[in-house]
Amino acid sequence: MVKKYGSQIGVPDIALLGTPRGDGSPYVEVSDAYYFVVEERGVELERRKTDDLDELLYWIFDGVTFSISCDFELRNRKPGEDPRRQLFAKQEALLSQLSTRWSARKLDEHRAILTRHPFNDVFG
Repeated sequence: MVKKYGSQIGVPDIALLGTPRGDGSPYVEVSDAYYFVVEERGVELERRKTDDLDELLYWIFDGVTFSISCDFELRNRKPGEDPRRQLFAKQEALLSQLSTRWSARKLDEHRAILTRHPFNDVFG
């Protein structure tokens, strides 16, 4: 499913090894549940557990689409515009290609961020 979804957004070669690479890249462990783990230089930075495959896939593609969106924003930066405008819009659009639920969830997360930290279009 990861390869299928990755292909839908132009990144078919998403590697999620069952062992850490030590560079901060996430990996997935499967045992009594699904574990989404981020480890860097032997230090575990994050470990999330779920029994829901859809939740695991959301975690994976939340990170993948964020990375793609950051690259997109950097290549298309507009002077004076809060970079999150393009980043958030791009991430929501990518997630909508995979799941309307995921896109709606990310939109809610972005709105919560903006409630606390509104766009600031006076960068520059």
